[in-house]
Amino acid sequence: MMTKDQVRAGTKTVTRRLGWEWLKPGTMLRGVEKGQGLKKGEKMKAIREILVLDVRREPLMRLYETGYGASECTKEGYPGLNPLDFVAHFCVVNRPCQPNWLVTRIEFEYAD
Repeated sequence: MMTKDQVRAGTKTVTRRLGWEWLKPGTMLRGVEKGQGLKKGEKMKAIREILVLDVRREPLMRLYETGYGASECTKEGYPGLNPLDFVAHFCVVNRPCQPNWLVTRIEFEYAD
């Protein structure tokens, strides 16, 4: 939901999730505006179909690595965002979360 504009524009090609260890490359997913916290009668609104290309587990704080973090922020849909700020924001949005936790990095392309 927080990067719906980036998904619509096709500028987001990576996302990180707590959990999701079950996900495999080749899986088709549907990006939606809001998938949780729907009120009674509300329905999910699809944005785009995506094809999972790569799934791997890595420490969130890997984004602190020079070069890697800036590149990953761009792939996440936040070009120019400081990786330290991205990690802090991720942990606030995904409480509880710590920078040393393993997260699932999901790389994808748009299938529509």
